[in-house]
Order: sequence, then structure tokens, then C-alpha cells
Amino acid sequence: MNNNTNAALPAIVLVHGGFVDGSGWEDVFQILKKDGYPVSIVQNPTTSLADDVAVTKRVIAEQKGPVILVGHSYGGAVITEAGTHPNVSGLVYITAFAPDQGESVASLIKDPPAGAPVPPILPPTDGFLALDKAKFAASFAADVSPEKAEFMANSQVPWGVAALTGAISEPAWKGKPSWYLVATDDRMIPPPAQRMMAKRANATIAEARGSHAIYVSQPKAVAELIEKAAMSLKQ
Repeated sequence: MNNNTNAALPAIVLVHGGFVDGSGWEDVFQILKKDGYPVSIVQNPTTSLADDVAVTKRVIAEQKGPVILVGHSYGGAVITEAGTHPNVSGLVYITAFAPDQGESVASLIKDPPAGAPVPPILPPTDGFLALDKAKFAASFAADVSPEKAEFMANSQVPWGVAALTGAISEPAWKGKPSWYLVATDDRMIPPPAQRMMAKRANATIAEARGSHAIYVSQPKAVAELIEKAAMSLKQ
């Protein structure tokens, strides 16, 4: 792609969630790059919301021109807080938390509705959480190949309890347009909870059949919504 094409398109910044790292975005990255978008992937330590927001803001600040900020799962909380950065023009939530002011991931998940699937989160060790490896595929990555799901389960990034309890100060979605992809087969964040958060954020909502790892299993659907957001902001 030539530089003129890239200069005309907003930069895309991809933010991963808990238990995983940025490598899961690889197929989405390749689609967006092929279509001419400058793409950066944040590698958050997932130690605390403040730390992750600081890392994300550094990547945002490196971009030339407007940014579409994309978050998966806990990454939605990160982009909700980091998205107030002046370079950010729009937010895209991929089966993600979209907390309101004063909310945290911990507060959003503390009272699950009756019958909702319960993520197999093990008791914290030294202040960090992990998913039961034996149950990882069924809960997080049911539509990912068994080989890849097993790799994801065994390459988990410890998720800091402090990251879950970090509360939002000013939700970026209150002042900036947002989009939300609901994964209808998600067994980590129930689809009704996804729809509630998306509607509350006044997001443009798309739905696709997929697991919590829809960004891995359905990269075309994910990239399509990101590009829709990018193109709407160009108009």
C-alpha cells in the first residue's frame, strides 16, 4: 500500500483482554494491513487498569492522525478509560466490557444472572488470576481449533486482581462514537450483558456467532466492524 492511502485512513490500535496477549489479533491485523490501515497492537501487562491505560496511551500517542481504538473483553475497560485521549476518534468493543463511570470489571461480574455460564477462574495466586486449563477451550475458545485453544490455555498471561477492580473515571464512550460486536455464543461475558453495555454506550451493534475468542475465530467479522467504524468517521 502506498503512503497516500495509509495517510487517508485512521490508525487502528488493538487492545487485548485478560488471560491472553496481543498475538491473538494476528489475523485481524493482517486483514486490516492488507486493506491499507496502519495497525498497532498493544501488549498490556494486565497488572492494573492504570498500568494498562498508561501503556495503551503511549501507543495511541505514537500514531499519526486519528485513532480507532479497539478492545476485546477486559480490553474494553482499558479503551473506555484510555479512549479520552484526544487522538482517539472512535471506540470498537469486541465482546468486551464497557463500564460506566465508577464501574469496574469486578463490579460488572459480581452478580451474574441465574443460569449464566460461570467462567472457570481459579482462586488468585499472588494477586493474579488464571483460567482452569482443562476448561479453557469450552469457556473461552469453543470455536477455535483444539490445537490453538490448547496453546492459548497453556500460554495464559496472569491477570492481576487489581486490573479487575480498577474503576473508570470518565467513560470515553460518553463523548465519542462507539461500535460493539456481540459474540452470541460467548460463555465468558453473557450476550445479554454485552447487549446491555452496548446499548448503554449508544453503540452501533453488530452480532456474530462466535465464542469469547471471536477475534481469533472470526477475524473477518471483527475486521469488518472495525473498518465500518473507520469509514464512518472518514465521511
